[in-house]
Amino acid sequence: MSKKKDPTPWRDVHGIVLLDKPRGLSSNQALQKARRLFLAAKGGHTGSLDPMATGLLPLCFGEATKIAGYLLGAAKAYTATVQLGATTTTGDADGDIVERRAVPVLTAAEIDAALAPLRGRITQVPPVYSALKLAGVPLYRRVRDGEEVSAAPREVDVHRLTLLRHDGDTLELAVECGSGTYVRSLARDLGEALGCGAHLIGLRRTWVDPFRAPRMHTLEELEHLLITQGREAIDALLLDTDAGLSALPVLGLDAEQAQRLIQGQPVPGLGDAVELCRVHDAAGRLLALGEIDAGGVLRVRRGLNLPA
Repeated sequence: MSKKKDPTPWRDVHGIVLLDKPRGLSSNQALQKARRLFLAAKGGHTGSLDPMATGLLPLCFGEATKIAGYLLGAAKAYTATVQLGATTTTGDADGDIVERRAVPVLTAAEIDAALAPLRGRITQVPPVYSALKLAGVPLYRRVRDGEEVSAAPREVDVHRLTLLRHDGDTLELAVECGSGTYVRSLARDLGEALGCGAHLIGLRRTWVDPFRAPRMHTLEELEHLLITQGREAIDALLLDTDAGLSALPVLGLDAEQAQRLIQGQPVPGLGDAVELCRVHDAAGRLLALGEIDAGGVLRVRRGLNLPA
């Protein structure tokens, strides 16, 4: 039986939208809902948020999907809400409770002392209910299939981990961390350090480099804008692909150099070595991600075909 053709009138849409992901949707579900609102033929997200989590999820459409991998390793910030006194199978409120323990009376100084070893370059054990893969299969799938699995410890960077609020058995934490850090594991390890166990009951991502002060848009906002003001109104919310690379230096090419690059030829005579840069033409249009080698030759790492 032949597969039915998708009737959606997909468009070539290029750029980045800063989505405020709602609780209860996976990152891919949120992406697909936004993609249909924009009718974007191609889309991807830059690092998953758990269904329980809310907040900033940069979505890349069209040619911007080519830079998604460069955003995956970016630093991120969260506000995390931790429930003391119980551990769960998943490390968060979506899991089953494994154990309950009494919560001692805690001072801010005692909580900070427990947080201190979780800051900096630390070794962390990810949750087994995670998308990390073992022999190509996600760990969460192996666990759900009844396998006994464990996640390998790995080093992660926690740049900031501070107490914002302490209300009874609930803590609110500010977290700034590098790629690959599991806030669920931070909550679990904090609970063990305090002797009472803990799990994550709320998580909101507040920024992702280079979007430190993001203007986020909810799915409801996008849909309302589309209905009331039309497609041009939501298209106006798209950021240029270049915006996702603003931390990288810019290399401007003249017309002749730009033509060499577009034709797939190396561009010589560009000076000192640069590991990674944005390559612009004379009009400021982003052409590629490139590097300048020790001989001063520009070589393309990732070519882009953005509209003029």
